[in-house]
Amino acid sequence: MRLSLRFIIPLAAVLGAIAYGVIPLVDQLTLKWFVRDLDIRAALITNAIQEPLGQLIQAGTRVKVQRYLNRIIQDERLYALGFCDNGQRLAYKTEAFPDAVKCRAHADDGDETSRLLQLARGPVHVTSKPVEADTGGYGALVVVHDMSFVQRRSEDTKKYLFYLFAGIAAVVSLVTVAIAEISWRGWVAGLKALISGEALRRSTAPVLRSPDLRPVAKDLQALIRDIEAERRSRDESQISWAPETLRSILREELKGDEIIIVSNREPYIHVRKGDGIELQQPASGLVTALEPIMRACSGTWIAHGGGSADRDTVDSRDHLMVPPDAPAYRLRRVWLTQEEEAGYYYGFANEGLWPLCHIAHTRPVFRTADWDHYVQVNRKFAGVVKQEAKTADPIILVQDYHLALLPKMIRELLPAATIIAFWHIPWPNPETIGICPWREALLEGLLGSSILGFHTQFHCNNFFDTVDRYLEARVDRETFTISYGGESTVVSRYPISIEWPPSALAAQEPVAQCHAAVRARNGFPPDVLLGVGVDRLDYTKGILERFLAVERLLELEPEWIGKFIFVQIAAPSRSSIDEYQNFDARVRALAKRINQRFSNRGYEPICLKIEHHDARQVYEYYRAANLCVVSSLHDGMNLVAKEYVAARDDEQGVLILSQFTGASKELAEALIVNPYNIDECAAALHFALTMPPQEQRQRMRSMRGLIQEFNVYRWAGRMLLDAARMRRRRMFKYAPDFSPAARKPNA
Repeated sequence: MRLSLRFIIPLAAVLGAIAYGVIPLVDQLTLKWFVRDLDIRAALITNAIQEPLGQLIQAGTRVKVQRYLNRIIQDERLYALGFCDNGQRLAYKTEAFPDAVKCRAHADDGDETSRLLQLARGPVHVTSKPVEADTGGYGALVVVHDMSFVQRRSEDTKKYLFYLFAGIAAVVSLVTVAIAEISWRGWVAGLKALISGEALRRSTAPVLRSPDLRPVAKDLQALIRDIEAERRSRDESQISWAPETLRSILREELKGDEIIIVSNREPYIHVRKGDGIELQQPASGLVTALEPIMRACSGTWIAHGGGSADRDTVDSRDHLMVPPDAPAYRLRRVWLTQEEEAGYYYGFANEGLWPLCHIAHTRPVFRTADWDHYVQVNRKFAGVVKQEAKTADPIILVQDYHLALLPKMIRELLPAATIIAFWHIPWPNPETIGICPWREALLEGLLGSSILGFHTQFHCNNFFDTVDRYLEARVDRETFTISYGGESTVVSRYPISIEWPPSALAAQEPVAQCHAAVRARNGFPPDVLLGVGVDRLDYTKGILERFLAVERLLELEPEWIGKFIFVQIAAPSRSSIDEYQNFDARVRALAKRINQRFSNRGYEPICLKIEHHDARQVYEYYRAANLCVVSSLHDGMNLVAKEYVAARDDEQGVLILSQFTGASKELAEALIVNPYNIDECAAALHFALTMPPQEQRQRMRSMRGLIQEFNVYRWAGRMLLDAARMRRRRMFKYAPDFSPAARKPNA
């Protein structure tokens, strides 16, 4: 014991000294990094708003200036904004602007000031940036950032460092007690190994040979791994999200665990064309998002095989390796009868749940027979999942409203599985979902998930309210969990995105060549300005509203007649449903009426293309168009908006985006419109067509930077990291008991 204390006491002193010196250094470095980042962020904010802010100030519209500043500070870390004129007078400020912050003089060369202030509510970072116009500087924008998050992260860092050093000290102390007879030379070698980072790994080996100490050592190892994983997941902003990142998460965090995706729509469809078979990728945001994930992670994708030639292209087990040019994962097709497809897909899913959740003023239809088929098909998918699972605890990603009952059914078949369900469409309020006669069964099915994801926090909150209303469940809004039937489900926001860079962009010609090719192929004049819309032919996408906006633009601004053409690419969808047939006819009729009204020497303002276009063709139109309109009446995310931005590597083009899309919460530099307000949409079209190239570049550059950082690999990676953390905690909770009492026969 004396020999042990001889090493333990100095070791504790050394570790304490290291911790005492490291923690303040970490605090200082963290503060410097965040101050630098906030300075850069303030400069970006100033550059982005100085032109519209200058126009509002010069117009003398004080209310609009105040409203504009209030809208900007919606960011959770942006505490307040103020504007100082050249007389060093605070001309405008938001409500929370601190009285302690005063206007400061700027040098002639347009310098900037940055400082930290301690207010009663906590520390803030104040940056003053000069605001300039073509005629010179006209003031300075004072940006006040909330620095409380720095304190929180600093406390977390201190806590993790403390746990780390405490864990190291505890493990090394246990090793010392277990091998107290070791020589001084052995201890010196062990200390060297500790300094090099090898001691923690090697020291557990002799401890694990001791039955009494084995549980303690295993618990400490698990604790340290959990702390490290928590740190990595909290610091996800420092991760460069790419396919290799996902592979790394699978390899390191999930130990190569099996990944299974289940969806109604398949990523590749085989259809008969004449005597041959054609391969198509469906027009689906779900496929756009998930296909790159599967290429990165491999695994199995289970989906309904609905193509006319799908059965002819699979093997004896209904498998197919895809993509065809570079096989990376396995597609398992599920076959449905015509009656099942009619009731489950066209009936309950798309005549019932789709209009119910989108609130698009189309009455949902619920039939008992459709519900029976919905249950039957969900059960069929659950059986296929059980067949395809190679392990007892795979990670299963269940996609969208077609398979709401599937998580619970899988849980019954594979109790150890980690099930991540993602709802790609909006989740309405409790009153709306209450229309569905089987609302409780839908909720119970989704709560079979380990993790349930939505695009926006608003949809998460609606789901919490719905469960609170209709189920006897414990809803914890602080931890974002719902406990029901003895199991717990984490409900979280995961905004979906696209791959970066898009694979379809690699095969594209330069923008100028796309511009010329699209106009020549369609017989448009070479100098005509183009708008583009890309959607499924669906009544929720606002296609009629955007046509009416084009008509209103030509009424109000007749100089655009003959100079502007809007191309609408609309993939046929659900054509066997009466509502979709009627909508198809209305779209064609409205386009025809507008074209007849404004036609002139072969000119027609609307070019309607109701046919399938592959990703390469769509991206060519994105690059050729001067603007893109996404006017959804209600939508989950809408990835067309992000695709258009990603396609514009020339940093030109304007995105007009509906306020009722999830994308509008992220792409603030788009022109955000209410699609029901036709005059507002027409004004946005005119503004987009006349926007200077420099402003287009600033807006597009900001949106492209956001999509690059928050890409689809980050979306999937966050869910997988959360799944990994959940699996670790479950393993730790149910770890075997190695205590002597547990080893007794009668224990």
